[in-house]
Amino acid sequence: MSSSISIALIGYGRMGKEIESIALSRGHKISAKIDPAVTGEDFNSSSLSDTDVAIEFTTPEAAFNNYIECFKRNIPVVSGTTGWLDKIDEIKSWCSKKGQTFFYAPNFSIGVNILFELNQHLSKIMNTQTAYDVNITEIHHTKKLDAPSGTAIALAKDIAGNMERKTKWELNKQSDKESIKIDAIRENNVPGTHTIKYDSEADEIILHHRAKSRKGFALGAVMAAELTVKNKGFLTMKDLLKF
Repeated sequence: MSSSISIALIGYGRMGKEIESIALSRGHKISAKIDPAVTGEDFNSSSLSDTDVAIEFTTPEAAFNNYIECFKRNIPVVSGTTGWLDKIDEIKSWCSKKGQTFFYAPNFSIGVNILFELNQHLSKIMNTQTAYDVNITEIHHTKKLDAPSGTAIALAKDIAGNMERKTKWELNKQSDKESIKIDAIRENNVPGTHTIKYDSEADEIILHHRAKSRKGFALGAVMAAELTVKNKGFLTMKDLLKF
């Protein structure tokens, strides 16, 4: 376990509260809870001088601005918000050219990141197995704002990167054989389920991960914060888990 660090929570919803609990249990301090709708705190009203790192879980619309506000104060950021990746090159530029530090993961679950590694390995094997088609299903709680999930998109991109016959993904449809269909389902009280299925006339091969609670995501985020305060630049779960 890392020595004590001071963490600002950007977003104080269910994930923020779970992260707070995990962080305190690991001996860390919470320096701020920035969430105007919940705590009344914003970047102008909060003192962030005693902050070592920020953990950000908000919305796709708010995320990028939150990162920049932290960077202006030279605060490293750990973020699990998805749906903003059209601006990721700007964040990488802040890291490479302006000395900022940013840890991003579409999913902080240790188990999901093991799934990422298995997915990459299996998709390389399946590149030559043309009898199989592949699709992805993700199930999340009804309050999740983006669809498909960032995790499902990451899984699909890895498959497309390793299988010559797959070049793109589509939401809830497959318009041609080069497409990977991602079904996005929303149900009450589902932390997150992801399934990759390879199907042929003879059989099927399935990779499946089901989160039982948010604790796994929160623990991964806090572990990422512990790593981030000791490093510089753009970081991912590969840096944390040493795959």
